Amino acid sequence: MPGTKYWFAASTEEFMPSEMLEQARAAEAAGFDGLGVSDHFAPWFPDGQASQAWVYLGALGQGTTRPIGTGVTPVLHHYHPGLIAQAFMSLEELYPGRVFLGVGSGEALNEIPLGLDWPSPKEKLEGFARGVEAIDRLWNGETVTMDGGWFRLKDAKLYTRARSRPKLYLSAFGPQAARIAGRYGDGLWTLGDPDAAPEVIDAYRESCREHGKPEGEIILQAGFAWAETDEAAIAGARRWKPTQLPELYLHDIHDPEDMQRRADEQMTDEQFAKGGFLIAADPDEHVERIREIEQIGATVVCLQLIGQADPLGSIRTYGERVLPVLRQDG
Repeated sequence: MPGTKYWFAASTEEFMPSEMLEQARAAEAAGFDGLGVSDHFAPWFPDGQASQAWVYLGALGQGTTRPIGTGVTPVLHHYHPGLIAQAFMSLEELYPGRVFLGVGSGEALNEIPLGLDWPSPKEKLEGFARGVEAIDRLWNGETVTMDGGWFRLKDAKLYTRARSRPKLYLSAFGPQAARIAGRYGDGLWTLGDPDAAPEVIDAYRESCREHGKPEGEIILQAGFAWAETDEAAIAGARRWKPTQLPELYLHDIHDPEDMQRRADEQMTDEQFAKGGFLIAADPDEHVERIREIEQIGATVVCLQLIGQADPLGSIRTYGERVLPVLRQDG
């Protein structure tokens, strides 16, 4: 699609903050248009990492010039919406016009360790909507008193406000969450899955029309890894298999070892590498897979770096042999 933007996302689940900062600087030099970061309290696999994403963003803003933000911050339990609103408004004041907040309804692996009793899908969506409403109202300069069920605000307001709001992008894996995105968001964030994404995008666009809001960014995400051989790329990224199991986003499954076991039982390496993620030695394969994601309707393709085989080589290969081809075709 003409004008498609390509964002790089660093993985708090796999890399140390210093490594992510090095990767982000390399990604900017390689030509990525934006710099995101995942926001996790716990990783998807037993021997992972989990640094604090907002702390990293402060350093990222100093060391780069591109748009920066999370993809995505959970709005459910361990972050109070008032503190999310405060943190990202502060980042916007530091880095005007560059900050985006991606938000989602959370996953058990991040919430259960901090004491949440995992809610039903209905309760989860309702809590998410109330949290996003609070952030939206605080960013608008309101003094807010509300009982959100899982949080409360009493005469709360942001005393420090930037001249503009950060962008607010809502993650959705289904139509109900997409409708919340259409009501409150500046865009939709979902997986670049050609089977599931169209229904989510349609629901988002319908909600935008219902609420009299212009359509914002359509951000479609996929993980990527490159190495000199397919075998090396897959071996370096194999532990990311759990991220492709839908039940881990819906149910109380939070032990990384259990998650890894389930993924290994249900999914072959071929399904993992050639289905949901972009894992290959051939740059042309990456190009073709990204083109498929663009055809779904993406205005932004967010590419999350995964794997231990050659992280910086993956970024370099995209800068030399993937992004230039995509832009030439566009």
